[in-house]
Amino acid sequence: MRKATLRQIRYLAAVLRTGSVTAAAAEQHVTPPAITGQIKALEELAGVSLVERSGDRFRATVAGQEVATALAQIEGALTSCDDALDRLKNADQGCVSLGIVSPVQYFAPKALADFQRLQPGVKLRIVIGNRETIRAALLRCDLDLAITGSMPPECPVVSEEIGDHPMVMISCPGHELAARSRLSFADLAGETFLIREPRSGTRGWFERLANRVPALAQRREIMLPYNETIKQSVMAGLGVAFISAHAIVAELAARRLAVLDVLGTPVMRKWYVVHHARKRLLPATAALRRFWLLHGHEYLPSFAAAVPSS
Repeated sequence: MRKATLRQIRYLAAVLRTGSVTAAAAEQHVTPPAITGQIKALEELAGVSLVERSGDRFRATVAGQEVATALAQIEGALTSCDDALDRLKNADQGCVSLGIVSPVQYFAPKALADFQRLQPGVKLRIVIGNRETIRAALLRCDLDLAITGSMPPECPVVSEEIGDHPMVMISCPGHELAARSRLSFADLAGETFLIREPRSGTRGWFERLANRVPALAQRREIMLPYNETIKQSVMAGLGVAFISAHAIVAELAARRLAVLDVLGTPVMRKWYVVHHARKRLLPATAALRRFWLLHGHEYLPSFAAAVPSS
């Protein structure tokens, strides 16, 4: 029966519903021989008779009743699918899968809460990961949108700028370097650097900077997987770290962390809203994309007063 067509099963249902090949043909706007031929083909696929004559009418055999029940389930599923597609055509309905890299979690919730107030019917599925995790999910089309940093140029994605993403070097407030100005990266040679896992965007940028400094060639490093762990470790005096400034605004305000005045920092990157180039954006996804492009910059934390000028 897997080779049966929906048309064949609907012709059978029409005969069972009307009790007549002629009436079924009129209902389906085809000729009676077309109905007879398709039911015969369906019976050959089933290997059993599906209809039998009872007086001047046709009725279903036991096997025919099974096929009719299956058709009712199929028609119900198709109706549900139609309803779902109708909802997806509206920007105030549907589901959006959004990926965000770790630092974005410090400002995205407020933005998404405001979006939900505007579009309460849209369901959000949020995935948090490092840049490589989000990139891979985008390329598999597992995500509709992502808020992330720059993507490799070979990636088949569309990236649209939201706003600035500053990255800074931090220490605990009592660190001797926190009181100094115009530090060079070489001045950090004796420090322990707390770094993210491989393929993290933050780690990639730190390595680009540090690898240019001969004095840091043999630097001490401790790898930690989360920004929160890194911040707690820096506050405890375990080491210094290169981190997104958007991840430390609360700690700077509470004077639990200090931004080191290192020449060449802050490193100014960008935040982007990104989607796969071949992925068609349904209305709900398009609405969230527009929201980020129009208003995303309004949610980026302000930390300028806490960052020393170089």
